[in-house]
Amino acid sequence: MIAGKVQEDGKLVTATDVAAARVLGATDIEIHDTVLIAAAFCMYNRYVDGLGTEQPDDEALYRERGKRVARDGYVTVSAEYLAGHAHAAAH
Repeated sequence: MIAGKVQEDGKLVTATDVAAARVLGATDIEIHDTVLIAAAFCMYNRYVDGLGTEQPDDEALYRERGKRVARDGYVTVSAEYLAGHAHAAAH
């Protein structure tokens, strides 16, 4: 509930929302992190949208990349991606 409100407008999060999260067992740190992560995702999404990036439509590509990242790690997968795109941009 809190993350969804942050996504729409951070000012929509109320003291009642925070109290409800606490009743469900959330700590202040967990509530803070929820707000921070939701806000960061909103910012990143706006950033890439503003750059006019395109995303593949094939969901299978995302599932396969997720498996590779889980197996090989972000650093390895990103390095391979960047190396491939740097080579393509140079030609």
